[in-house]
Amino acid sequence: MSDPFRLDGKRAVVTGAGKGIGRGIALQLARAGADLVISSRTQEDLDSLAIEIESLGRQATKVVVDVTNTAEVEDLAALAVAEGGIDVWVNNAGGLPDATPRYLTRTPEDRWDAQLDLNLKAVFIACQVAANNMEEGAIINISSSSAKSQGSVKNGPYGASKAAVNSLTQTFALELAPKIRVNAVAPGPVPTKNFNESTNFPKGAPVEKIIGVPLRRLGTPDDIGHAVVFMASPASSWVTGQCLYVTGGT
Repeated sequence: MSDPFRLDGKRAVVTGAGKGIGRGIALQLARAGADLVISSRTQEDLDSLAIEIESLGRQATKVVVDVTNTAEVEDLAALAVAEGGIDVWVNNAGGLPDATPRYLTRTPEDRWDAQLDLNLKAVFIACQVAANNMEEGAIINISSSSAKSQGSVKNGPYGASKAAVNSLTQTFALELAPKIRVNAVAPGPVPTKNFNESTNFPKGAPVEKIIGVPLRRLGTPDDIGHAVVFMASPASSWVTGQCLYVTGGT
């Protein structure tokens, strides 16, 4: 009996793959047997990631992409199709254009627009482009624990954008079934550049205790990558329209 978590013979596109969570996702997909088409805004990050992927015996096609540019996302999809097709598409690119903590009452309109362009509109565009270039497969959107109902104090645009991603995920799942499954993975606190910039914890502070992580540690990019492998693989063949929170219990 074959391993339902394997992705041998599959090709996965990962946006925002150069660093942090995206890099962890790409490497875990490669370890599961997938070939990769990786995108980022920085060529150097892609070059080093491609070396790691190829050391695992998998193929890595790399392309610099701004996910807020529809034409560049379409070119990314066309490249993946030319390489042999798209089986998995992971919308990981996103973040905080402005990480300065602010209450919503003091949030300028341009910050709101920039955040939703990057975290919501870009996901909408990429889902649309991916679906139009896939016969069947899986789309995984990277959300955030900030999307939960208690809100995201001093970071409202980010939380709102990720909550909207969850809703978008559910709608795409309904519209693209039964051939294409669409799910989200929502990371909790993972000490990436974005996380560090948006928090003010003293250096060396036990962050996992301060923010009350029941599993007593912060997450890692590999933790998120494992969840994405599940959502991409046959192991989740009866799962669509769901958001999997990978948060250590927060």
